[in-house]
Amino acid sequence: MNAEQNELITRIGPGTPCGQLMRQYWQPVALVDEFNPSLDPRMDKRPVKAVRVLGQDLVLFKDASHAWGLLDRDCPHRGADLSFGRRESLEQGGGLRCPFHGWKFDVNGQCLETPAEPAGSKLCERVKQRSYPVVEKSGILFAWLGPEGSTPPPFPAFDCFAAPGTHTFAFKGLWNANWLQAFEVGIDPAHPSFLHRFFNDESLDDSYGKQFRGASAGEVDGERWPMTRIMREFAQPEISFDARPYGLQLTALRPMTEQLTHVRVTNAIFPHTFVIPLSETITITQLHVPVDDTHTYWYAIFTSFAGPLDKEQMRRQRLEFVTLPDYLPKAGRHNRWGFDAEEQLSQTYLGMGEDDINVHDQWAVESMGPIADRTREHLGTTDKVIMANRRVLIKAIETVQNGGTPPGAADPALVAAMTGPDTLDGIAPAGSWPVWWREAVQAKRDGAPWTGSPHPNPLPGGEGVKAVAQTPSPSGRGLG
Repeated sequence: MNAEQNELITRIGPGTPCGQLMRQYWQPVALVDEFNPSLDPRMDKRPVKAVRVLGQDLVLFKDASHAWGLLDRDCPHRGADLSFGRRESLEQGGGLRCPFHGWKFDVNGQCLETPAEPAGSKLCERVKQRSYPVVEKSGILFAWLGPEGSTPPPFPAFDCFAAPGTHTFAFKGLWNANWLQAFEVGIDPAHPSFLHRFFNDESLDDSYGKQFRGASAGEVDGERWPMTRIMREFAQPEISFDARPYGLQLTALRPMTEQLTHVRVTNAIFPHTFVIPLSETITITQLHVPVDDTHTYWYAIFTSFAGPLDKEQMRRQRLEFVTLPDYLPKAGRHNRWGFDAEEQLSQTYLGMGEDDINVHDQWAVESMGPIADRTREHLGTTDKVIMANRRVLIKAIETVQNGGTPPGAADPALVAAMTGPDTLDGIAPAGSWPVWWREAVQAKRDGAPWTGSPHPNPLPGGEGVKAVAQTPSPSGRGLG
């Protein structure tokens, strides 16, 4: 990849080609939990928060009638910071008031009052701050940052959005690096065998909510194997991918014996989301949202296909490794991500702890630098998904620049075909794994109390449905 291409696919601020593409998709701007007074006491009386997304400074607030508002942060009067605004009560008429001169705005950005102006002034009627639609989905507040006046696409019926609130849990964290390297770590099927390798397996009885600590579906001679053992002992996956309406479906096969193979099916949802298994009955949908060119918030939605999630336990497990109210990681370059040389020799391949899997990915992402220099890469066979996604990304940027409709969830014509997507980590009969994994995920789906829907991808390759891209060659040509 040359330097110009690397700039093209990483820069996301207003006016940039990739930024223009990103603004065609719904983007997370905050967790609903960020407005929970038990987690942030400031929100008890003043639910107002400064946010930064896609290089834009915004103010997010809940007005007195509990409606969400998202506005450009600079007051249209003289540019003062509206995140310090006064959140008015119902008795005061609601809205957000700038403390500089008292101008007040509703959740739609309409100026309601300019109190310093002469009596009878109609100035406020002519002033409207840019506002952005906000919707609440599965514990996350999503915003539409597309061109003013444009119509956002509907949300696809992905499992993470279709499941009831009792069966989803959302969390987030900040990485000090570009969005694309964060996403590319997640869609790399080979890295778990190394980056997340544990030298010792824990009891499956204590695996709830922990990545790679649960058992893979299926058995070996009647024995359930933890995912950690699979990743450790079988480190050369056979990787393939297929186009889907939402992006790419990834398959990593790890042959175990002549009779058994390990199957890991994951998904890349364009432009920056992946779906992976946490356990036999819980999936993770993780979005990588650019704060700006060199900072990224990952948002994870955990979805249960069995009983309700223990949200308090899952939150408690993860709060240990971040600081509130902004979900900043305690580990980072400043403390070498908690690296322990002795641990690297005896416990983990990386040497950065066993309890927080995210710090492993954080190190991989951040250690590349704020924006990875892809001109220095030497990509191999296992990087075929990375190369394929980059080609789709470049093509999508060109499509938007030429006035076309971007792919995947930004295309309303495709959204109706977007369900699932299914994911699995399991031990399958070697000769019939394609049938086995589909039966396994269908059984999981049938067993969920909130869905009895049919398999979202019943046909190999998704025939009959327009996909984001045809399966590209793994050669990577055109990216050098």
